[in-house]
Amino acid sequence: MKGSGPVIKLSAPATGQFWPVPVVHEDSRLLAIDKPARLLTSPDRYDRDRPNLMRLLHAGIERGADWAVGRRLDYLANAHRLDFETTGVLLLAKDKPALVHLANQFGGSRPEKTYVALVPGNPEQDEFEVDLKLMPDPRLPGLMRWSKDGKKALTRFKVLERFRGVTLLSCHPETGRTHQIRVHLKFAGFPIYGDEFYGDGRRLFLSSLKPSYRLKEGQEERPLTPTLALHAWKLAVAHPDDERPVEISAPWPSDLEVALKYLRRYGV
Repeated sequence: MKGSGPVIKLSAPATGQFWPVPVVHEDSRLLAIDKPARLLTSPDRYDRDRPNLMRLLHAGIERGADWAVGRRLDYLANAHRLDFETTGVLLLAKDKPALVHLANQFGGSRPEKTYVALVPGNPEQDEFEVDLKLMPDPRLPGLMRWSKDGKKALTRFKVLERFRGVTLLSCHPETGRTHQIRVHLKFAGFPIYGDEFYGDGRRLFLSSLKPSYRLKEGQEERPLTPTLALHAWKLAVAHPDDERPVEISAPWPSDLEVALKYLRRYGV
């Protein structure tokens, strides 16, 4: 479950939305946060008015928010991105040289990234990989597709737990293409729970696991996986000061933990 470490509180008054953003690593050059679901990392190229993490952080620095003043922050830049609904480790640089150092790593295959995903179905093998070139889909702006003319993309997958008709996977992208894990799992036949773009948006419900489940009259069942069941769990990079390895992790989201609790009880 979520820890009780430092939290940066962000809000978008125009929309009335509020996000508590846990800090999962911090030093003099780096700040890593646990990105919440349903928040863009950076501005949407198609809708510049949508709230996004970096704009909210920069606004906090400009107005002198407590969390920014206490850290003496005058600069923050994201070294990579996470999808709108993806949670987990997002690494930020506190100065431009640190950003350049991190960008050089993310531009290659140096960072070790580990995600967890909950998917319907059961792969035949405990470990498998998808090596499939990706490119932007010209018919669907913002989405990706596989193509022999695309850029190289490789993801390795490992089964962490098997349940009846459901699997928990660890995902290790060797490249950093947009939506890479999601497209590769669709291609493999295991689109992630809650993926409305590369799957059918299917959610996991307790009623599908618990034989004795009964819903009270007038109530509507809430899914165990209300958003995309993909979490950026671990990230390992070389520190910009001295190249020492820095390993960062973010606790699994509470809805994923709850889903796994019921899967372990009723889905075996």
